[in-house]
Amino acid sequence: VQLQASGGGLVQAGGSLRLSCAVSGRTFRNYGMGWFRQAPGKEREFVAVIEWSGGNTYYADSVKGRFTTSRNDANKTVHLQMNSLRPEDTAVYYCAADSSFHWRAPGDQREYEDWGQGTLVTVSS
Repeated sequence: VQLQASGGGLVQAGGSLRLSCAVSGRTFRNYGMGWFRQAPGKEREFVAVIEWSGGNTYYADSVKGRFTTSRNDANKTVHLQMNSLRPEDTAVYYCAADSSFHWRAPGDQREYEDWGQGTLVTVSS
């Protein structure tokens, strides 16, 4: 599938942003749509995932309770609503697709075959 992420920008600490990931290409049965981020000088890390068919979600501890991922079947878009943003949330955010998603390793980047180009989120203190 092809993925196009958007919605990044500059926001003050405590603010909110909503990222979107437009999905095109193959069908989505058994897909997991993940969000990852890479901060300057750090490795890319898992943020959240949503199971396309059932809508179940899973979050990294660092964002749990602040971030929410959802999907829109009609326009094939996945969203990441980010609230109560902190300076440490500053990163390039990527959406990714896993065509054979399973719950054994929802955050394993090696399982995701397709990646979007990334969108920069900057949180100022």
